[in-house]
Amino acid sequence: MITKEQAQELAQDWIDSWNSHDIDRILSHYSKEIVFTSPFVVKLLGDNSGTIQGKTDLKSYFMKGLEAYPDLKFELYQVLTGINSITPYYKTVNDMLAAEVMFIDSEGKIVKVLAHYS
Repeated sequence: MITKEQAQELAQDWIDSWNSHDIDRILSHYSKEIVFTSPFVVKLLGDNSGTIQGKTDLKSYFMKGLEAYPDLKFELYQVLTGINSITPYYKTVNDMLAAEVMFIDSEGKIVKVLAHYS
């Protein structure tokens, strides 16, 4: 089980990584087998499944997102903790609210994401 402290540390490092716009730092949080589902996948890639599988494709998608939103900045509001998951709740682009359910493996890497936006 993930402790509240571990969840907070992971979420804050994840936020800081995004705010740095350093793609390698961002990707360091994800496993090679990542399954990532988000409405932004539909918006940016036109893929109606909304899902990306694998770290290579995730990198391409994130790069496209950083290009589309060069002033991207996240602000962490709260972190919810599950058994093997966390849910950062934060402000994202265009002042939208977001919550991402992140499933974490035994190595502390994110293996699955379900992203939600206001």
